[in-house]
Amino acid sequence: MLDFANPILLILLVSLPVVYFLYWLAKLSRRRKIARFGNPSTLAPLMPDASHYKAGIKITLQLIALAAVVIILARPRFGETEQTDSKRGIEVMIAFDASRSMLAASTDDPKSISRLKRAKLLLEKLTDRLGNDKVGLVVFAGDAKVKLPLTTDYYSAKLILNDLDPSLMPYQGTSISEAINLSKKCFSNKKDVKKCIILLTDAEDHDGNAIDATKAVVDSGIQVNVIGVGTSKGARIPIGSGYLTDNDGKEVITAVNENAAKEIAKAGKGLYVNGSNTDALDKLVQQLDNLQKSDFGAVKYKNSAEQFPLFAWLALTLLICDILLLERKTSWLKHIHFFAELNKKKGYRREKNETHGSDKIRPYNLADLHAGTCCCHYGLMLFRHVQQDRAKCD
Repeated sequence: MLDFANPILLILLVSLPVVYFLYWLAKLSRRRKIARFGNPSTLAPLMPDASHYKAGIKITLQLIALAAVVIILARPRFGETEQTDSKRGIEVMIAFDASRSMLAASTDDPKSISRLKRAKLLLEKLTDRLGNDKVGLVVFAGDAKVKLPLTTDYYSAKLILNDLDPSLMPYQGTSISEAINLSKKCFSNKKDVKKCIILLTDAEDHDGNAIDATKAVVDSGIQVNVIGVGTSKGARIPIGSGYLTDNDGKEVITAVNENAAKEIAKAGKGLYVNGSNTDALDKLVQQLDNLQKSDFGAVKYKNSAEQFPLFAWLALTLLICDILLLERKTSWLKHIHFFAELNKKKGYRREKNETHGSDKIRPYNLADLHAGTCCCHYGLMLFRHVQQDRAKCD
């Protein structure tokens, strides 16, 4: 069945009558200008190479080519093509820390971007380098939630990532063990597929069970890597127009706990990198590449066959013909008289040109008409002279 990927663009076909109407107006204007110099039938012999048909042929070619271009833009599709897509990779669950401490500055400069924004940038760049790996997303603070199940749709992952904010988490805190346990449940049951958890956090663990949870998932064949975000010097947590304070009214200072992050990575037989380092992603991607890729299975899907190349060749051919086709008569066709009998019926005769040896079609009575016109002219002049002489005699 024929359909179009962009059917709305077919509305451009209404421009074809408009283009032809403009051509007709231009042709009418040209005829009026020629008529100012004399009778068109009298002027025709002065333009022996002018063709009466090629202008119409050229505009027809141009209109068909324009219609073909519009159809190309609409992307016609007809029939179906079956394709098989086979991908190899690993399963990666990303545990994203969305606690309020992630609102603090990511470096020693209080005016630098927050840990939350830096974590989003790191995760966005990471998804661009995962290749065919399946990725899922778990967000955690005081508890954990699944935001994206395992998928290869990285575009959806980026959309969800942009909406992450601590205000969406009902329970504040940093429960890394909850994130690890929930991430484990999101993996598939395929034993031959390598699995990995990537923690994006400042590692301020409030429940103290992160190491035990990490060892438990390692026993299931899951690797745990950690990306630390924040500064060891510490930073204040902006809340509204001020900063977060404790029960005593003192401003809360939060710092990345690199020691805890390294212990989690060590227990998870993975790698710890500091997100502030320029080579952090390079090291992490290399760590993931070391994991053996597995075949996710062949996926068969049907896709409509694109037919726009056919119309592209048609448009190109017509435009080339339009360029090569001149509006004057074709020289080798001048000697072929397709309408000889028709010309005789209309009162035309063929004369032999003694000088050039070519035939010309002329009206039978053209010379007689010219001679008669001259006689009438001289007779009228003689009549006027006679009338003037009589008037003088009287």
